[in-house]
Order: sequence, then structure tokens, then C-alpha cells
Amino acid sequence: MTFARPDHTSDLDTLPLMPAWVTSARAETLEDVAFLSGATLNHLHLVLGCQEVPQALLRDKLALRAAAACVAFSGRPERDAELRDAVHLLRPGDLPGPAGETYLAWRRAAERPVSIKALSRALPTLEPGQIAAWLDAGKGAPVTRAAMALEAVLREAPRADEAALILADAALAQSLGWGNLMPLLATGLKRADLRKHGDDLRSACHRALISSVVGAVRLAADLARRATHLKAVAPKLRAKGAGDAVEMFLTRDVVAPSALPLPDRAARRLCDRLVDLGAVRELTGRDTFRLYGV
Repeated sequence: MTFARPDHTSDLDTLPLMPAWVTSARAETLEDVAFLSGATLNHLHLVLGCQEVPQALLRDKLALRAAAACVAFSGRPERDAELRDAVHLLRPGDLPGPAGETYLAWRRAAERPVSIKALSRALPTLEPGQIAAWLDAGKGAPVTRAAMALEAVLREAPRADEAALILADAALAQSLGWGNLMPLLATGLKRADLRKHGDDLRSACHRALISSVVGAVRLAADLARRATHLKAVAPKLRAKGAGDAVEMFLTRDVVAPSALPLPDRAARRLCDRLVDLGAVRELTGRDTFRLYGV
């Protein structure tokens, strides 16, 4: 299947809409689900070609979703809010804990172009040669290759769900010609799916992508609107370093004021100003240790 990139998209109204038949169709056979997952991936490819979509921000938010899914697979109680706190409120010398490590792994895997070096950074306990072998374990169409990579990892390391899902998404990205990994499979698969094999696993991956890609496309459209608004209000910000701060908001799921390139008080004022302008949201509901995001 050829994934064509649109020539130009200069207006948010031109963001392509997911065809209704993709989400309403009922797929019974492997061929049916393969066709529908291919349609959703093709549509996501078109959306990613739209310049209004803040791709780094989209990947970071999808990384949080994938991390939350992996943490749930392991039986841990942490969800989005706890994962954000575990990573974004870290102080020098602090350890993020097991759930925070999972979140960091997904963020690191998604933030740089797919390569053995980048994947080794995300999965430091694995040898680069092992990562390369698992990444190349699959052959054939993109989703088949991803499913085979997933199965290869779990066959040799049955408890390495996180690594298996990261490498499966990396194999998918490489097959589709995407520069960066898009965290997709973890949010669509069920825990029981990870113990399937062969055609059953491929079918599960196709079904997972149908649901997760539809969610990713909706998120991309929402982020495109929010990013456009943030860029529109940016000229109203007069604080020194405000431009760099805006760029951080356009690439990260959340930002702590202490991470901004401004003095503490100025950073908090800038965040409050952006909230007043409707450009970012405060996501914790707390009076202290706040986190802000587009």
C-alpha cells in the first residue's frame, strides 16, 4: 500500500477526516481487519503530513497513553496523573520508580528518530545487538512485521511487555517510512493479546491499530487547534524567554514551571497568563507542584 503525503495543508479545515465506513465497518476475517487497519494507518499518514499537527507533542501524549497501558498490564495502580508526577516533578538525584521508568522509556523511544542508538537509550537494559535482531525479526507488510517483532521479543523474554511493544511500534514506523516511532499498539491491545501467536496475534494487532489510530487522529486534530491558538497568542507574551517556553509547550505533554527558561516567579506568571489566554491548561488541580499543557 502506498502512503501518499498531501501536497499542502494551510488551513485546519483541510485536515482530512476519517471516513465513516472505517469506524463503522464490522470486520470478521483477518483479511477484513487487515484492510481496515491499513485504511486507518493511511489516514494517519495523511494527517501527519499536515503542517498544523504538532508531531512532537502528539508523540509525547501518545507516549503517556502507551506507558499507562503498560503500567496497567503489569498490575500497577498508577495512571496518567501519577505518571506525569513521577517524571515531571523529579528533582536531581530522584528516581522515578518502576512506573516512571516505563513512562520515560516510551518518551525516549518516541522523541528521537528510530535507530538502534535511540532504542538503546529508551531500553538501556537491552544489548544493541539484541534490539537490532528483534527489530528485524518480522517480514512482510507493516503490521505483520510489527506483530512478528512483538512475538519474537515475548517468545524470548515473556515478561518484557514494554520492550516488545516499543520495538513493535518501531518496526511499524520503519515499515511505513515514518522517521519517529508513534506509540500505537499498546493502547489498542489487551493484556491477553500479548500471549497470542501467529495469525491470532496479527489479527489482534490489526484490531488494536484500528482503535488506537482513530484515537490518535482525533488527538492530532485537537492538538492542531490548540497549537494554532497558542502560536496566535504568543506575540502577546512579553516575558524574556517566552518564545522558548512556547516551543516547550508545543513539544511536551506537560511542563512544570520550574522547567521553563525563566526565573521561578516569572515562569509561574507566564503559565497563569497562558491559562488566562486559553492557550494552556493547568492539569493537576493543585495549588502547588502544578503542571501545564496544551
